[in-house]
Amino acid sequence: MQHTDRAGLAFALAGFCTLSIGDAIIKGMPGAWPATAMAATRYVMGTIVLAGLLARSEGMGALRLPRDGLQWVRGVAISLSAVGMFLAVWLMPLAEATTIAFTQPIITSVLAMWVLGERARPSTWLATLAAFAGVFLVLRPNFETAGWGVLFPVVAAAGMAVTIIANRKVAGRASVLALQYYMSVTAMLFLLAATTAGHLSGFERFHLTVPHWSVVARCAFIGLTATLAQWLIFMGTVKAGAGTVAPMTYGQLLMATVLGLVFFGDRPGGTALVGAAVIIGAGLFLWWRGRVNDRRAPAG
Repeated sequence: MQHTDRAGLAFALAGFCTLSIGDAIIKGMPGAWPATAMAATRYVMGTIVLAGLLARSEGMGALRLPRDGLQWVRGVAISLSAVGMFLAVWLMPLAEATTIAFTQPIITSVLAMWVLGERARPSTWLATLAAFAGVFLVLRPNFETAGWGVLFPVVAAAGMAVTIIANRKVAGRASVLALQYYMSVTAMLFLLAATTAGHLSGFERFHLTVPHWSVVARCAFIGLTATLAQWLIFMGTVKAGAGTVAPMTYGQLLMATVLGLVFFGDRPGGTALVGAAVIIGAGLFLWWRGRVNDRRAPAG
């Protein structure tokens, strides 16, 4: 393995593990503020940081949003993913919510067939069926306590999958930094609108109050850690390639398990562990088949 590959793996692993820190902080604040408001605060902070970096790199003109509907698709999808994950970790053990969210690569592969016209391979369908069998095993013990709320991590995974598909469609339309800024600002605007609509809806759980300063501070910190994590993952991809760093995503699950055990006393049950193993195995199988097909492509 080359030095750049090792560095890339280290960057990516650090980035994915950092993502779990934000989820753990959110888990410690159930009901302190509406999930949409927390997510909006996260993206406000992220947008401020990215706007400063983009203006410095490409000038103030780069901050103007392009008239591109796909940028809004990315923003709305990542917003739904964030809110879904926030609600998931409130209702479920951190590791189990994160495990279900790891169906995202499978959902992405299926969406790529329909949206991008990628050829369906038997290996993709096999991995998809296995992954959702694993999801059932993880969800089953949680239905008694969380009810249909256990589907929130599936919403998070689906939102992220749509984001990734949209990312592929907009690739090359602007710099990577600008595209990250566009997604952050559209997510921020959508979540601010959703927070306002929730407040006006009359539902108590969406009622917006003035929170304790620590709630806002923690949401802001989550925004900073998420931005840092995205930068680390991007650097890892640049140094080692997306295919090489893909398995490092499971570092996020390991970190979530440790944080859940240490701070919340969450001990995954046997059925959940089997389900997690099936989901991870399906994801790694899909990644491996993709690498094999990439190697064969030049020969074909």
